Amino acid sequence: MRYILTFTIFSFVFLSFGQNKLQTLIRTQHIPKSELTVKIDKSDYTLSVYHKTKHLVTYPCVFGFNAVDDKHQEGDGCTPEGIFRIRSKYPHGSWSYFIWIDYPNKESWRRFNSRLADGTIEKGATIGGEIGIHGVPSGMDDMITKKENWTLGCISLTNADVADLYKSIGDGTTIKIVP
Repeated sequence: MRYILTFTIFSFVFLSFGQNKLQTLIRTQHIPKSELTVKIDKSDYTLSVYHKTKHLVTYPCVFGFNAVDDKHQEGDGCTPEGIFRIRSKYPHGSWSYFIWIDYPNKESWRRFNSRLADGTIEKGATIGGEIGIHGVPSGMDDMITKKENWTLGCISLTNADVADLYKSIGDGTTIKIVP
């Protein structure tokens, strides 16, 4: 009986820590959410969270259906590159949670207008928006492990990982997306 109780408590603590790893680190190390940086590496399919220069956690992620290129315009299926901030966060009926980033920001507009001017994109194109970090439809976490780039330009995590991230970051968190 004593063995079963000990194993049950250990299992609960271990499983809880695994599912809420970032939340636990922030709480136990007293890390302000405003001091966190999220780095999304498109070539490695990873989303990592740092406190200053200290690595805290890495989650696997996927991108828009054109995962290689920087976002040029609405509908291109590309995930934008650059430095962003959180615009808003909210629970989402289809993808668990949605962390809306401030794309397009000033730098995004500068690149878009430059591409319009040099003819890289056609006149009449729009820049797009509503880019964020979100989960997957219920029961579809395997899209992340199989590296299926399925979004229109967003970053997608498993539902457990996006829940951990969502509850751990705040308005001051910087999000850096690199090729």
